[in-house]
Amino acid sequence: MNNFTQTFNTAIAVILTLLYLYQLVYLLIGIIQKKRGTHPAAARLHRYAAIISARNEENVIGGLIKSLKDQNYPQELLDVYVIADNCTDNTAQVAREAGAIVYRRFNHIKVGKGYALDYLFNLLTEEGKNDYDGYFVFDADNYVDPNFVKEMNASFDTGKYAALTSYRNSKNFGTNWISAGYGLWFLREARFLNAPRTALGTSCAISGTGFLVSGDLIRENGGWPFHLLTEDIEFSVNCALQGKVIGYCDKAIIYDEQPITFKQSWDQRLRWSKGFYQIDYRYGFSLLKGIFAGGRKGFSCYDMFMTVAPGMFLTLAAILINLIMITACMTMPSAEAEIVIRDCLGFIAQTIFVFYLGLLMYGTITTLTEWNSIHIPTGKKFLYLFTFPIFMFTYVPISAVALVRKVEWKPIYHGADQGSFMPAGRKKGLSM
Repeated sequence: MNNFTQTFNTAIAVILTLLYLYQLVYLLIGIIQKKRGTHPAAARLHRYAAIISARNEENVIGGLIKSLKDQNYPQELLDVYVIADNCTDNTAQVAREAGAIVYRRFNHIKVGKGYALDYLFNLLTEEGKNDYDGYFVFDADNYVDPNFVKEMNASFDTGKYAALTSYRNSKNFGTNWISAGYGLWFLREARFLNAPRTALGTSCAISGTGFLVSGDLIRENGGWPFHLLTEDIEFSVNCALQGKVIGYCDKAIIYDEQPITFKQSWDQRLRWSKGFYQIDYRYGFSLLKGIFAGGRKGFSCYDMFMTVAPGMFLTLAAILINLIMITACMTMPSAEAEIVIRDCLGFIAQTIFVFYLGLLMYGTITTLTEWNSIHIPTGKKFLYLFTFPIFMFTYVPISAVALVRKVEWKPIYHGADQGSFMPAGRKKGLSM
């Protein structure tokens, strides 16, 4: 049994290392690559619609709409639409008064952002308003940098991309270790996943908000037929399978409000984890087949397969199997049992240590490279380096619960109106 234990643990460690080894290349590119300057002026100013799906967001939606109305981009080329989705507050009124075109939707069966987006796209088609060059998608709590649309337009105008994602920062990064955990993760995603993907010419993944989809792709898809719990990743997987490229624009910046209570964070990440399992079930085999297409499409399929692979669950499973081995060896002779227990406990301790150290490394590198974009005191920047791995560790029980529990979409409460939110650098008139 001791030989089996050692072989099993070694095999798990080697397999996981090899599968994710390519992300070290991403890490090196992210470290070496400098942020690009402002894009050259686009040859054409495209016409866009900004879409906001909102459920009981009267506290924050006015600030987002104001930031869209204040864009350094011709207002006649940017229409703002709000779907007041199953709202019981004044979201629709606040949005309309702020200058948005508002549609109400009431459907308590088909619940979630994916259904709301599909509803609006179908309405625009019925009303003959589906002729936009592209559609931005935002969450109601966002603040959009004044140059966001201009920068996204410059990338979109190159004609390379079916969709674009942006640089996602946080409004409330420094509130506590939970909001900081989210903030570091999204900065890491931008700098060390999406930026290297774009540099290599492969496809990125959109992440919930702050993205642009070409009008041609929306019309080709017949709206937004992505209704799993993580509709953003479902869309990204679909693009990879179809050989369509999602790009990344590092100069287009949005600020997102993160959950600050563990209950809200648990509910949100439980939905994400369940959504990833849904995608594994529905698209896993197709992604595996797509890998053998080779070239950019094949690599994009592999990258997305590893993105949605239940890596956290596999780590948990390996730990549980070692615990089972410890229990099973209790009936063995004491000398042999001692060896098995030592090996199993050593594997568990090593796994936890390596996991913590790896996340600490990623958190440190992300903080250093994005130092000027994290608008909190220096002491907090260092403190949250050490809580970041703990935040990520909480995904282990979340992944386990998501596997067995039925999960439904739940709204996340957002705080008081932050329409006056402005990054520290911009308050001082500094460039970012």
